[in-house]
Amino acid sequence: MSNMLSPKKTIVVSAVNLTTGGTLTILRDCLRHLSVLANSGNYRIVALVYQQELADYPNIAYIETQWPKKWWINRLWFEYVSVRKISKQLGPVHLWLSLHDTTPDVVAERRAVYCHNPFPFYRWKWREWFLTPKIVLFALFSRFIYQKNIHQNDMIIVQQQWLKDAFKRLFYLSADKIVVAVPEADLDRVISNNQQKEGEEYAFIYAGSPNSHKNFECICQAVEMLKQEGLSNFKVYLTVEGKENKYARWLVKNWGHLSALNFVGFLDRASLFGYYTICDCLIFPSKVETWGLPISEFSTFRKPMLVADLPYAYETAGGNTHVAFFDPDRPDILAAQMRRLVEGDTSFLQTVAQQPIEQPAAHSWNELFHILLQS
Repeated sequence: MSNMLSPKKTIVVSAVNLTTGGTLTILRDCLRHLSVLANSGNYRIVALVYQQELADYPNIAYIETQWPKKWWINRLWFEYVSVRKISKQLGPVHLWLSLHDTTPDVVAERRAVYCHNPFPFYRWKWREWFLTPKIVLFALFSRFIYQKNIHQNDMIIVQQQWLKDAFKRLFYLSADKIVVAVPEADLDRVISNNQQKEGEEYAFIYAGSPNSHKNFECICQAVEMLKQEGLSNFKVYLTVEGKENKYARWLVKNWGHLSALNFVGFLDRASLFGYYTICDCLIFPSKVETWGLPISEFSTFRKPMLVADLPYAYETAGGNTHVAFFDPDRPDILAAQMRRLVEGDTSFLQTVAQQPIEQPAAHSWNELFHILLQS
């Protein structure tokens, strides 16, 4: 695996823990860009992944690393022991990019880490110990996972300015070492043609995974309040089925009897955009995000959005003209906003200004790698 005689500069992307969801999308977008870069002939690209078939692109050499995902000791051993040997075998490495929060102990001219875990800043509740203990553990220990070796990086990558500000305070990092990489807008409308709105009821939607920080219960409680007040001409779609985990079962057990709530389960992209088409408003009560993709997706439809009154939401919703914010711990406020929309009152919706982003910043993978590869 030695590259001593090659004039090409080696870029290594470490992503052995990215197998699903938004983080897998980040890996695919990254390798898609690097596949084109490698075709220029100046760079040799190596990707450390769980399975090559998850993100298989030409002009890239793959190293697969698999272990039982529940065995964290294997992950830690790989990041801080095994991977150093790999970096020496691949050397000299010009850039080592870790796409999954941890800063591995490697030998490379330049190092960078992509941080997309906001849980060091999540204020969890005691009931989450019983419903989603994994989320609580993330909140308790992710700070220390980030902290190890973080100062050995040349650049730290985050998706929003609020997260950059938080990292500066938490880890005593200088501003010029943190680049804000705004996610690229890949918002082609993939509409399900057979999705039709049923009746004249005002329709809300919340798209999220069944995890406690997504705060589905705020919507459920708001709907319960509205039903008790006699409001009936509305419905809410939630992308939870009710069987996924203990948290999902808790939601259905407590609020599944409410006829206005529709637990539709996981939706693929085409189906989700079909629901966006027929729904009148997005609700987004999540208590912590590094971006909040459904806000970006729904914004293309220029419909009302009710979102959590938190820094991430102001950044993601920036530029939209029909937005209202609510305290994610106050379902009564959300209920009042929902009632006004159902009754045709949109006067409380506002335009959200674009939030300023501190340099360095990147709006594409091309811009990001231009920053990362600077000598």
